[in-house]
Amino acid sequence: MSTAPIALSCGEPAGVGPEIAAKAWARLGARLPFFAIGDPQHLTGHGAPVEVIHAPGDATHISGHALPVLAHDFPAAALPGKPDPANAQSVIDVIARGVDLVMRGEASALCTAPINKKALKDGAGFSHPGHTEYLAHLAGVPRVVMMLACDALRVVPTTIHIPLSRVPDALDRALLMDTIRITEAALRRDFGVEAPRIAVAGLNPHAGEGGTIGAEETDLIAPVIDALKAEGMAITGPHSADTMFHEAARAGYDAAIAMYHDQALIPIKTLDFSGGVNVTLGLPFIRTSPDHGTAFDIAGTGQADATSLIAALRMAEQMARARAV
Repeated sequence: MSTAPIALSCGEPAGVGPEIAAKAWARLGARLPFFAIGDPQHLTGHGAPVEVIHAPGDATHISGHALPVLAHDFPAAALPGKPDPANAQSVIDVIARGVDLVMRGEASALCTAPINKKALKDGAGFSHPGHTEYLAHLAGVPRVVMMLACDALRVVPTTIHIPLSRVPDALDRALLMDTIRITEAALRRDFGVEAPRIAVAGLNPHAGEGGTIGAEETDLIAPVIDALKAEGMAITGPHSADTMFHEAARAGYDAAIAMYHDQALIPIKTLDFSGGVNVTLGLPFIRTSPDHGTAFDIAGTGQADATSLIAALRMAEQMARARAV
């Protein structure tokens, strides 16, 4: 079992990140040691005592009485709800610092507080589509997969942030094959599932109904499933998405593969709106994140819900244990 603490990158300091970090520490304390990377001044005043640490390992004995913070100075103050362009590069640098720490084994996992891509683009010319793509760039891997997970469901969208009209053209054999293989490997390595069972959704209503409501299932999805079955994978589908996510159906698989963003996110947010976790599969390190954004509209009001961050930290710890076995 890994004994290194979890690193929490600060995310956008004008959002709810500082508040949920404080609330997560108040709930977890010494039971799940983690340290925030960020400006200590941004993290004070949110109801948790803050103590600056000089090395990640210090978090283990600090967590019992204060939120450990590995200091990373920012050029500007954090004004709730109003991101300062001067801070954008520091937000990016903190992510890179967290990756470096986890890659060197000083942290057992990286949990990332939410960023605002527009703020980073406006303030620092951030060129990546999102957090996940930047992490893949830092790790030097060509492809990663986004999983949304809670106690009731693990689901992976094959395509993510593209218009629905572009999904059919974006789906191809290589993309779908890679998505499923990365998911299956992660279930074994990160979740301790010895013999993963995977269910694959169709793209069209009724999974195409034998080709009468679309040909993607017969032309693309079913052949990929057949090829993976031939390799020995326990995989079923294509299933009609409207029958995949009730309780009895979920008992039959360890992860579901969806074809597009909302097909995956609607069921998990219906099942556990506050407790869902965003997990990046295919990285050489563990990365989790709360499944919400910066919430500028409520930043600084004390209303932020830390449930998803707490779930993300707990899942990161569980995944670290699975990798250490």
